[in-house]
Amino acid sequence: MQRIPSFFLDTMHSHEFVQQLDVIAADQWGEHLPVHVVEQLPAQGITVFGVTDDASDTAAFSARYGFGLEDCANTIVIRYRKDGGEHYAALVSLGARRLDINGAVKAVLGAQRLSFAQREAAVEHSGMEFGGITAFGLPQDWRILVDAAVMERTQIVMGAGVRAAKLLLSPEVLRQWPRCEVAALTLPVSVE
Repeated sequence: MQRIPSFFLDTMHSHEFVQQLDVIAADQWGEHLPVHVVEQLPAQGITVFGVTDDASDTAAFSARYGFGLEDCANTIVIRYRKDGGEHYAALVSLGARRLDINGAVKAVLGAQRLSFAQREAAVEHSGMEFGGITAFGLPQDWRILVDAAVMERTQIVMGAGVRAAKLLLSPEVLRQWPRCEVAALTLPVSVE
């Protein structure tokens, strides 16, 4: 088991959990992740680590590995109609936030109608496992929208294309990625 780079340790809430992660070396990514995901991953700034299938979903992952929902970024596939055609897009948002699908998302996409993609369609079109879909490796004609709240985090954990792995990265990696569009996509957090 390898250690997480120290720049991540300095920003993590739960050092004991991070040091327990099963890090996958960069030269082994191709053995664990879909090829089309590996081809789009930046060479620097991303740590790939293995997780058990029963802890792949966001809430279970958060509980098992000690990352808060506010640091877990989900990639959701949507289908929308615009200019008479049907399109797909990926939305990256934090597990602690709720997407404003019929307001902000619809407006940013300029969509006439939109809906969450059916599970089978999301898997088929992304070439990834449901519950592990990531922004990296998606078809070139998809828009990839990242909620502005994601960019406020120090680090995030997101899917890696398979349920058995996750990506740990700074949101700055997404900001520097040419396919990423940052926009306010979620509803305001209510303070009780």
